[in-house]
Amino acid sequence: MSDVSLRRATPADHEAVGAVTVAAYAEFHSAEGDYVERLRDAATRDREAELWLAELDGSVVGTVTITPEGSPWREIGRPGEGEFRMLAVAPSARRRGVGEALMQLVFDRFRELGARAIVLSSLAEMTSAHRVYERLGFTRLPERDWSPVPGVDLIAFRAEL
Repeated sequence: MSDVSLRRATPADHEAVGAVTVAAYAEFHSAEGDYVERLRDAATRDREAELWLAELDGSVVGTVTITPEGSPWREIGRPGEGEFRMLAVAPSARRRGVGEALMQLVFDRFRELGARAIVLSSLAEMTSAHRVYERLGFTRLPERDWSPVPGVDLIAFRAEL
């Protein structure tokens, strides 16, 4: 197994990060529409939050958007809580430690920023991701479940730091 390398994205990475994000979420959305364009728009996430990527053998295979307090990408985070969005692993790189490496980065980054906890929203259908979150210490936070648009139900999780 190759070692996963993590780093902040640069403008040269935006296209690859966008493509990985769209591919990772493909089973949960149609191939076109506003949300696909939002997934593909790595440049805006990089500008308005912290865009990180994972590489294996020099190829971008994963990404996560870390949303510190003040970022317009935050959805359910409250003061003192870190929040992340759009954790994505290329289908070809799954089960190679990429998602867990990105999650460790999320924990480390929010500890650096002084957060007390981390929250996230996830599609109810993303059950394999939920198992990973629970293994990493996240618990359900049903009082913060929400729906950004009719027919899209997001469930909330929280982990203490």
